[in-house]
Formats: sequence, structure tokens, C-alpha cells
Amino acid sequence: MLLVASLFAGPNSWQKLEYNATLVSSEVQATATSSIPVFRVTHLPPPPAVKALYLTSWVAGAPGRRDALVQLVGETELNSVVIDIKDYTGRIAFAVDDPVLVESGAVEERIPDIKEFIAALHDQGIYVIGRISVFQDSFLTARRPDLAVHRQSDGVVWRDRKGIAWLEIGATEVWDYTVRLARAAYASGFDELNFDYIRFPSDGDLTDVAYRFLASAETREQALARFFAYLRNGLADLTAPLSVDLFGLTTTALDDLGIGQTLLAAAPYFDYLAPMLYPSHFASGFLNYKNPAAHPYEVVNHSLIEASQRLLAASSTPAKLRPWLQDFDLGADYTAPMVRAQIQAVYDAGLTSWMLWDPANRYTPAALQAD
Repeated sequence: MLLVASLFAGPNSWQKLEYNATLVSSEVQATATSSIPVFRVTHLPPPPAVKALYLTSWVAGAPGRRDALVQLVGETELNSVVIDIKDYTGRIAFAVDDPVLVESGAVEERIPDIKEFIAALHDQGIYVIGRISVFQDSFLTARRPDLAVHRQSDGVVWRDRKGIAWLEIGATEVWDYTVRLARAAYASGFDELNFDYIRFPSDGDLTDVAYRFLASAETREQALARFFAYLRNGLADLTAPLSVDLFGLTTTALDDLGIGQTLLAAAPYFDYLAPMLYPSHFASGFLNYKNPAAHPYEVVNHSLIEASQRLLAASSTPAKLRPWLQDFDLGADYTAPMVRAQIQAVYDAGLTSWMLWDPANRYTPAALQAD
């Protein structure tokens, strides 16, 4: 049984959800007649070394653009893709069966053939990771402002410097919504579930933020750890690995960076940790470089060695590390040698997996080895 009258009927109407097993089956039947072949969702295990590139939901829904990127994967050492399930807009990129998600109004079918697309990727042996932006969500904060972060000064919904609203970290209704979305994505064929924007806001007027759902005297790190545990428990019956995107500085910082993220707090709950090691995002003075963006090898290699040592000291494993690397121009023109230098830095740190990020999805083929 699935209880639906809840999230979008207004505040205080939420009921505990019981998940319909048909929503989480790893074999989803698209048609069920004796004369038409049955379409079944499949899942792949992660490759021993994941080498991925990122696709926005818009690109994944545009056959011309996505076909060119899939061809790049097929012709090079790449073996995986990361596709947006929900980005910062809060819109869900494909049709789902979950009635709560449908009722939310967030579905915007940017990828109308998601199951068929994933099946085609699987046929080529390509591992498919789905990315979910969690607490940065323009749509749900507009639909349910009572779940949004508010300004302390006047009670209005708070926004960061880009004008984006954020969901409350401690709101369990948001946690349930995220679990439901992850389960629906798994039922569509995604092999791995990747969670981004699992953090407190980092810019805007942070002195005027009111968090109304945190436990008394709870630290940011503790609040996130509660969500990590809830997420892990809510998805425990799925075979999908879980991964989390972290600020690049979590590899070396001694505190939570003011956003609640620490490498060691996340490690117990996720199969893979994905620090965003874009050299352009490191401040002047890091490793004594005036412009860290001009030193991609050194930034990535140092960060991963530090992170590996921390994980080992905490009786965890560096094998969890799978960094995001920069393939876009910011701070420096990122040529093929500069992109390749980051990949080599990963290997020289004793690691094997990496993912390339370019928000425009225009990657540098010359940086990649031929298959």
C-alpha cells in the first residue's frame, strides 16, 4: 500500500510512506502482451575503474548531442556516464510512476526515452550514474515554501547569490522525497545514485539564514550525518551503489568548511566519495600557488594523497575516492595536456577512477586515450 495524501497537500499533512514494491523492481515491464516483447530494465555493476563524463538532462534528451558523446565514450577509455535526474531547478528529467513525485508537478520530461536510452548504453557496456541535486531546488521551494530555508530578518524565503532557494537540511519530508526519487530512478535503470548539493549553502548573506528543522545544539556536520544515515537506510534494499559529491577542499580541510561537509563523516554512508577537485575552485595561495588553476596536476595529486591518508587513518579505504576533474575553462585555458595532467595525478595518487565535468558537455577528446 502507498499513502499519497502528503507532501503537496500542504504542511502538516505528511504521512509515513510505505513503498510499493513495483516501483523498485529491477525488472520493469513496459508492455505485457503475448505478441509484443517485454521491455526489461537492467543494471550493470560498476567497472573496476570508473571513467565517466557528465551529461545534463537537456543533452541526454537531445539525440544528436548525446549520440556524439556516447560515440566519444565508445572510442576512448571512457566507460561510464553521469546523467542528471534532478538538477538545481528541481525538475525531474523523465516520467516516473511514483504518485507522490507525479503529484509534486516537478516532472519535466527532458529525457522522454530514458529507459530505452539507458538500455542502449547498457548494450554497449556503459555504466550509468544518475545525479540528484538534493537541497538546492528552485521548484520544490516554490511549491512548498514551508520547507525552504528562510531569512531570519523577515521570514521570506532565503536565496543565495545566484537567486536560488534551498530546502531545509533537517526536513524529513525532503528526505523522503529524495529517497522516493532515487528509488524511481533505480527502477528506470540507473546503475548508481549520485547525490549532489548535500550541504548547507556556501554563499549569499549567510548571516540572515534561519534553519528551523535542526535538532537543538546540532552541528551542521551532525545534521548531514543524520540525513546520510536516513538515505542509506531508505535505499538499503537496492543493489545500486551510492555516491556523494563533496567540495574539493574536504580532502584537505580540518573543519566542515561552514557547509557541514567532511570527508570522514560521509565515508561510512557512501560507496564512493566524489570530491570536486576543479583546480579553478581553489583559492589563491593553495599550495603557495597564486593561481592554482594553472597547476592542475599538483592540486589534484596533493588533494587525493591527503584524502587517502585520512581515510586510511580512519580505517576506511581510498578506493572510495572517485574525483570530479575539470574539463572547462576557468582560471586558465584547459587544454588537452591540462585535462590529462589531472587524470595522471589520480593515477599517481594510487587511484584509478575519475569523472570529467563540463557544464556545457563539450569535452576534450585529445585528453583521452583511445579505446
